[in-house]
Amino acid sequence: MAIDLRSDTVTKPSKAMREVIAAAPVGDDVYGDDSTVNSLEERVAEMFGKEAGLFTPTGSLANQLAIRMLVAPGEELLAETNSHIVRAELGAAATFSGITTRTWPAKNGLLKASDALEIARPNSGPYLVSTTAIAVENTHNFGGGTVQPLEEIKALRKGADDLGVALHLDGARIWNAHVASGVSFKEYGKYFDTISVCLSKGLGAPVGSLMLSTKDRVAKARVWRKRYGAGMRQIGLLAAAGHYALDNNISRLSEDHRLAKKIAVAVAELNPALIDPTTVDTNIVGLDLASLGMSAAELATTFREKGLWISALGPKYARLVTHLDFNESQCDEAIEILKSALKAK
Repeated sequence: MAIDLRSDTVTKPSKAMREVIAAAPVGDDVYGDDSTVNSLEERVAEMFGKEAGLFTPTGSLANQLAIRMLVAPGEELLAETNSHIVRAELGAAATFSGITTRTWPAKNGLLKASDALEIARPNSGPYLVSTTAIAVENTHNFGGGTVQPLEEIKALRKGADDLGVALHLDGARIWNAHVASGVSFKEYGKYFDTISVCLSKGLGAPVGSLMLSTKDRVAKARVWRKRYGAGMRQIGLLAAAGHYALDNNISRLSEDHRLAKKIAVAVAELNPALIDPTTVDTNIVGLDLASLGMSAAELATTFREKGLWISALGPKYARLVTHLDFNESQCDEAIEILKSALKAK
């Protein structure tokens, strides 16, 4: 059976999660009648110290609803060059909300508050684009699952307040950041005006993200969710999976982190140009293939033929992501596949 490390989204609901899903009380969420999703929205909002939450089918939608609440059409959102909002949401900010974006580059996606604040241009008058929000991704997907330094987040909040600019947290993998850093969810939450979190990555739910903010912003976002075609009905079935994930799958993320580090160390022993294991904080192993005479797509094909599935996310960038359906024996097998394929290159 193939070992699938393309993403932590490939997990299947466990038997216990399926039982909770089947037993969930449900109602019509468009009418506000689904008690299970209502309780999930309240629960996650409270975890991060926010007033309210809104369940969405995808992390991209949670992000887009959040930034729409902060940035008006024709205004500007700042984000890191390789952030998910900029690179992986298919221009949704411009397409749906008329939001323009400008970016700053950061090695491994790591936040330096000064990088963002130096390019912010709020209140630019009638002739130039005005910056109204800054987005931070934690952990940073394309940066290799890096955890953003809390001190830089604090500095960004102070600078943003001085400028009158709002902050959004793309916290799709904030659970991983919490486990790796020990920083509480409320501590992360207090620095941001809006937050998105994902239940279908490291936590293993089949579907679901949430957008968190004030009651007023969430009420407005609920209207836009319906307008975008994502008003859902008996979604307590999905929300129940989210409750189960929060109850059972946060603390075990440390195991994903350990296995990712194990893979990174093994690869670095073969070819240290491919990865520096000290940069692997969480469950993502990003390989820099600049020193290899093959593309990421070619490498992915080679691995796939041997039973290991990975993602090619650029001409010379490949990614492996550990998850709850990946165990120690599979890790050892994956390392042997990596060694045999890379030794031949």
